[in-house]
Amino acid sequence: MAVEVILPRVDMDMATGKISKWHHKDGDRVAKGAALFEIETDKAAMEIDAPAGGILRNIVVTEGNSAPVGSAVAWIYAEGEAVAAPAPAAAPVASAAAATTTTTPAPVTAAPAAATNGEAPRATPLARRLARQAGLPIGSIPGSGPRGRITAADVRRAGEAKPASVPALPPAPVVSGDSVQKLYAPGSFDVIPVDGMRRTVAARLTESKQTVPHFYLSVTCTLTTLMATRERLNASAPKGADGRPLWKLSINDFIIKAMAAALHKVPAANVTWAGDSILQHRSSDVGVAVAVDGGLFTPVIRNADAKTLTTISAEMKELAAKARARKLVPSEYQGGTTAISNLGMYGIEQFTAIINPPQATILAVGAAVERFVPVNGQPVLASQMTCTLSCDHRAVDGAVGAELLQAFRQLIVEPLLMLA
Repeated sequence: MAVEVILPRVDMDMATGKISKWHHKDGDRVAKGAALFEIETDKAAMEIDAPAGGILRNIVVTEGNSAPVGSAVAWIYAEGEAVAAPAPAAAPVASAAAATTTTTPAPVTAAPAAATNGEAPRATPLARRLARQAGLPIGSIPGSGPRGRITAADVRRAGEAKPASVPALPPAPVVSGDSVQKLYAPGSFDVIPVDGMRRTVAARLTESKQTVPHFYLSVTCTLTTLMATRERLNASAPKGADGRPLWKLSINDFIIKAMAAALHKVPAANVTWAGDSILQHRSSDVGVAVAVDGGLFTPVIRNADAKTLTTISAEMKELAAKARARKLVPSEYQGGTTAISNLGMYGIEQFTAIINPPQATILAVGAAVERFVPVNGQPVLASQMTCTLSCDHRAVDGAVGAELLQAFRQLIVEPLLMLA
C-alpha cells in the first residue's frame, strides 16, 4: 500500500506550511529517513525525512506552494506498485517528522469544532483569549481551521456578527497594496512581497501593542568595571589546539547573565501572562533578539542564571549562527521568560522594545557612550549604557519592574556579583 507523505506540524502555532524545496523529484527512488523536502515556516526552514523507502510519486504540493498541516503532499509506492490518482489528505498531525500511514490516497473529512462527548472544542490559544475578551462562548463559533479548529479570524468574524452593546467605533481604513502604490509615481519603487516571517512579526507585534499595557523604566549603567573584567577574562582564556582562545566574551554575554541573575533575585518579575493566571518561573530563560534578512529570531538561553559566562557565550554564538541560517528548531526559540534586544552595535543610545507575549518583560540595550561623570566632586570620563525595560502591567507592577532593573544595574556595575 502507498505511504502518505504528510506535511507535519513543526511549530506550535503552525496552521500551514510552505514547501521551499524538494530534494527528490517524482519517480525518484528514496530511502527511509532520507531528507525529502524542506518546510519554510514563519521562523525557520526545516528538513523533513521520508517516512518510508520506495518510489516517490504524486507530488501534489510543489516548491513555493503552501498546504495545511496534516495534508498529504506526496506518496511513496513500493517497487512495481500501481500508482493511484492523487487526492490530498487534510487530517493534521502533531509530530515534527513526516507521519506514516498505510492507506492509498483518499480524502479525509475534517472533524467539526463544536464540543462532543464532553470534550472541549478545538481552538487556538489566541482564539480562546479573544473569545474570552469578547464574551463569546468558544463552542458556538464555527471553525475554519484544520479539522474544524477555531482560529482567531473565526472569533473576530463572530464578534463582528454579535450585536454591539455600545456605539461602534468607525472602522479603521483598509490598507491595500494598490491603494498605497497609487500614491507614488509608477516606476519609482520596487514591490517586495511580504513573506511568512514578516507577516508573523507584523501580526504579533501589532497584537502586543494593542492588547498589552506597556510601561517603561530606564537606567544608566557605568561599564568601567565590566569592561576591565571582560578584558582580563579574555586575556586569560586558554588556547586550543589551533592556537586560538577557547572563548571571547562579549558585553552582551554579561548582559544576558546579569538579566538572568536579576530575575533570580526578583522572582516576582520572572513571570509570564497566561490570561486567567500568572506563571512564575523557577529558571531564567532569556531570549535574545537576532536580526536576519526580512525579520528577526529570538533564540533562548535556558537556565541562564545557572550557567557560566563562557557557556552562555558559546551557546549564544551557536544559536545566532543557526538563526541566521534559519535552522532553529521550535525548542530553541519558544518559551523564554524574558527577552533582550540590543541595538548598541548600531550606535543607538536608547530605545524601547515591544513585549513578545506571553513574556511580561523585554530589555532594550543601547550603545556604550563615553560621558563625564562626577567622582568625588571631579569629572571623570566613563563608558555608560542606557537600558530600558518594557513591562506588561498586567503581570509586573511598577515597583517590581524597578526592583528588577535595580538588581540588573548592580550586577552590570559590579560584574563579580554575577559569580557569587
